[in-house]
Amino acid sequence: MTTAAFIGLGNMGYPMAGHLARAGLEVTVYNRSQDKAARWAGEFGGRTARTPALAARDAEFVFVCVGNDRDLRQVTLEDNGAVHTLAREAVLVDHTTASATMAETLDAACREQGAHFMDAPVSGGQQGAENGQLSIMCGAEPATFERLSPALAHYGKTVVHMGPVGQGQLTKMANQICVASVIEGVAEALSFARDAGLDAEKAMQVIGAGAGGSWQLVNRHRTMLDDEYEHGFAVDWMRKDLDICLAEATRLGTSLPATALINEFYKEVQAMGGGRWDTSSLLRRLRRDRD
Repeated sequence: MTTAAFIGLGNMGYPMAGHLARAGLEVTVYNRSQDKAARWAGEFGGRTARTPALAARDAEFVFVCVGNDRDLRQVTLEDNGAVHTLAREAVLVDHTTASATMAETLDAACREQGAHFMDAPVSGGQQGAENGQLSIMCGAEPATFERLSPALAHYGKTVVHMGPVGQGQLTKMANQICVASVIEGVAEALSFARDAGLDAEKAMQVIGAGAGGSWQLVNRHRTMLDDEYEHGFAVDWMRKDLDICLAEATRLGTSLPATALINEFYKEVQAMGGGRWDTSSLLRRLRRDRD
């Protein structure tokens, strides 16, 4: 039986770890909230560990899904971090949306332990994690990717090897650039439809069936029209991701004018008290003085 550790049981990690356990892997979990780890173990039949290092000990695969570079460093490289107890030939798989620089740092640390590393950020949100329908963007040596692919398939609908370490995170940055621009476009279309006196629901149905359609339009327009923003990826996390995108773009000398502007829009949403609203709340920003 394949032994695995899963570190970080947030909205994404909790169901992802559950898919591994249901597939027959022997899973040990770590979470900063031990109560949540115990709840997971009660639901899926795995074990809990008091530290990331204890979770990772003797595991063939160690999966991490936390908030940001700082959290990632804490659970992997600092005291009681998972890297310190990696077995030789084990693989550390990072599902966090983090910087490409952090991926390179973890790769070097794993190599020192005689282990391997893969950056594998995901897209698809909590719904995709729960349904096992995530898109996973992987950066690793080809042999490492091939070794991990069967495990990732338990919660990934699309699992793609993008190239060496860091390429997964760079692909996720491109993903977030697309998502931010699409959400702003849907928000502006809905705001325009309302001001023009259209039946906005019917307008989105016909637009969604044509060239203007997108996942965001099809899956979020109804809740946006209802002014409900508790359904997905939080604004605070999108701000973190877009800051990573813009920092990398600066390093590359790439211009991202729309991304930079939408990042400022999200700052305004935060100032409105919407840091925990989902990212489709860009419509509330547009309508704050209209409705």
